[in-house]
Amino acid sequence: MTLPYGAAELDAVLFDLDDVLVPFQTPSAWQWAWRPQGPVLGERRVRAAVRRSLKAWDHRRWLGLTGKSPPTDADALRRHLAETLAAIAGHPLPADETEAVVRRVLRPAGEVERFPDAAPALERLRFRQVKVGVVTELPRDSALWMMHRTGLPEGMLLASAEPGSPVLPQRAAFRGALERLGSPAERTAFVGDLYWSDVRAAARSGLAAVLLDRHDAWPKVQHGRMTTLDALESTLARGAAPPGEAEGRGESEPTAPA
Repeated sequence: MTLPYGAAELDAVLFDLDDVLVPFQTPSAWQWAWRPQGPVLGERRVRAAVRRSLKAWDHRRWLGLTGKSPPTDADALRRHLAETLAAIAGHPLPADETEAVVRRVLRPAGEVERFPDAAPALERLRFRQVKVGVVTELPRDSALWMMHRTGLPEGMLLASAEPGSPVLPQRAAFRGALERLGSPAERTAFVGDLYWSDVRAAARSGLAAVLLDRHDAWPKVQHGRMTTLDALESTLARGAAPPGEAEGRGESEPTAPA
């Protein structure tokens, strides 16, 4: 069986791991990593800080992909998480405290969280006999740890941040994942949670791509956007967004700082 994508058909789906299949930057995750025994963090404050930080990280990754800034890597990811922590706290924390919190974010050991829509979506694809794989910008050990904690088989992981290997959103990383999945780009969909450096980057690599906007960070994207995996099949069936659709609604392409 296949998945409809506009007038085309798909045989496979690649999922971004963090904040698509596995909760990552959630209020409870930051609470456990920074103040597990301390005052309860304000959920609205954390969500707002994460949304702003994700938009900045999306732009940074896109600039790296398009050659306007150096490509992002594991160190850049850690700086992004440190900046998110400072935004949540309202001020930069001491370097040793920041490093400890970032380390716990990347390898959480608190209460296991799960998205209620993830397992049903994977089961629906399994029933259709659609191939499924997982990709991430996270370090491999972090990705496998999170997958283990949420019951995802580690064999699903097809691309992660490993020394000497291309890292998403580089085209070579998508290409390597597709080779491991055994599906061509034109028959594969990608589901990511960042607009430019996930969805647009995947589209540049020839994949059908849709946005899972759990953080409501890209509300102006009207086509190819969903807020829950319950809408996966219907969102894919509508096909690709018209060229320039998001830019025309205020999501202009990021530009390098002057």
